[in-house]
Amino acid sequence: MPDISFRPFDTMLDEGLALKLLQNAVSGADDGELFLERRRAEALVFDDGRVSTASYDASEGFGLRAVCGAVTGYAHSSEISEPALRRAVATAQLAVGDGGGSLAIGPAPTNRRLYTDEDPIAGVSFAAKLDTLREIDAYTRALDPRVVQVSATISAALQEIEILRPDGTRMRDVRPMSRVNITVIVEENGRREQGSSGGGGRYGLQGLVAPGDWHPKAQEALRIALVNLGAIDAPAGVMDVVLGPGWPGILLHEAIGHGLEGDFNRKGSSAFAGLMGQRVAAPGVTVLDDGTLPDRRGSITIDDEGTPSARNVLIEDGILVGFMQDRQNARLMGVAPTGNGRRESYAHAPMPRMTNTYMLGGTANPDDIVADLKDGILAVGFGGGQVDITNGKFVFSCTEAYRVKNGKRGAALKGATLIGDGATALQHIRALGNDMALDPGMGNCGKAGQWVPVGVGQPTTLIGGLTVGGSSRA
Repeated sequence: MPDISFRPFDTMLDEGLALKLLQNAVSGADDGELFLERRRAEALVFDDGRVSTASYDASEGFGLRAVCGAVTGYAHSSEISEPALRRAVATAQLAVGDGGGSLAIGPAPTNRRLYTDEDPIAGVSFAAKLDTLREIDAYTRALDPRVVQVSATISAALQEIEILRPDGTRMRDVRPMSRVNITVIVEENGRREQGSSGGGGRYGLQGLVAPGDWHPKAQEALRIALVNLGAIDAPAGVMDVVLGPGWPGILLHEAIGHGLEGDFNRKGSSAFAGLMGQRVAAPGVTVLDDGTLPDRRGSITIDDEGTPSARNVLIEDGILVGFMQDRQNARLMGVAPTGNGRRESYAHAPMPRMTNTYMLGGTANPDDIVADLKDGILAVGFGGGQVDITNGKFVFSCTEAYRVKNGKRGAALKGATLIGDGATALQHIRALGNDMALDPGMGNCGKAGQWVPVGVGQPTTLIGGLTVGGSSRA
């Protein structure tokens, strides 16, 4: 824990006065809350044999929201004080206007704890972090003479929030986050390639700075770099694709997950709008968003409106059964909130966002799925991508992929991209492995200019008829 916990109603605001001002702000509104936050973050980057970045950031503030119908009044300040709160109330009231709303019942509090409240920044000394970075650099370089550059990052953050509801309910959450990432560049015969590995979650740094944790990360980063060193140009054309387990679920997150968020469906801009209760995926496909997984990067004890997180089934055996909802969209759509109201910070209003989004496993042996692939590619690592929410069309670049012919894994591929649309890809899933896995804890999700940590996952998955972009003929 930090030396002094964030207790804004003990040191900065009178709780009774703050509640009265909040109630004034939401008079005639449907919903609203006072969200207070303190966040501290540290990142150390060791690059090419030296510390290239050492950053520390601390911020605190509040956001006041009043919601009337589909209109939101939001004001925020980095100064937690009565004068700042009064100014915020005046601003938020502009959205309410003449009112006419009926204040919604607030979320039920929870005593559940999904992660430690340990301070990951203070848990490991600055000197120990620097020593770990130097050790990572030396160890990774010693693994192979072709290593020409190593970049290692240790990052940690602690977010403390308080939520005051108009009924007087107070909710608190302390959210740790830590991560270690390693990138390796190798060179041979004038050709350079890179590989990366890393991960973390909502816990302290102690385990991550232990050699037993980062040794495998360094080895994996080097393995990927060496694979890419021998990669050939990817083919182009329409072919079957096998996606590996775990991190390739980022394609599921982007191409499908965003389309299942409540606001896009309420506004009719999602490719899944109007399809509730209909088949949207192949039989056997079940997709969940689950914020209740202990210690996971995307998990939250409560969301940023105070609603406890939940295990939400979105697609069940191929049928669309649910969307991810915050309180506003849930009310407007006549359904219950799902614990997905998230915001980047006190300076942002909440919106429906994913937590840990994944596809359940099937019964097939992963090796058999590859063995049954006559002509296609196996994609086990992904980098950046782009998605159009309105139609689900996506383009994703592969960081590790292989050509497969007659069930045999062949050469590694470079420059491979996967092109398609989420709705069609769901329908064309032909096999699901029994190896469902979550990613190692490295995902961030952007939406409307806000970034939040997320998790993804899936089993080995065979999708028929994706377009593969490459520079050679299939």
